[in-house]
Amino acid sequence: MFLGQYRHLLDDKARVTLPAKFRPQFAEGLVMTAGIERCIWVYPADEFAKLAERISALPLTGQEAAAFRRLIYGNAYDASLDKQGRVVVPEKLRRHASIQDEVVVTGVGRFVEVWSPIEWERAQEAIQARGAPERVWAELGI
Repeated sequence: MFLGQYRHLLDDKARVTLPAKFRPQFAEGLVMTAGIERCIWVYPADEFAKLAERISALPLTGQEAAAFRRLIYGNAYDASLDKQGRVVVPEKLRRHASIQDEVVVTGVGRFVEVWSPIEWERAQEAIQARGAPERVWAELGI
């Protein structure tokens, strides 16, 4: 399970170093894709395969399902970590997430999100603006 948040810099080759405690889960490779918000989703290869199964089960005729398939698959990149735990972040995904040189890497359970610090702060402010966390949790059935 991926937990916590970390700040890292992209190097001159557009590589980001993933936290050491995350790396074993990416030993078999990873898939990066555009997140629903202005972030990048980074899945271990096996977790992305599970997501792909769920996406394949969506109806072929629905506009929302088609848009979601295009977002996920059309922006997906297979990759692997180098020996230092770095991965190249493709330019298309950097643009999607407004990433320049610094990133916030955050664990969100089964996958990781990579954000620009500005977009991360906006997302955190939006969470606070929703009101009391216990109300949100109750609405989600948690």
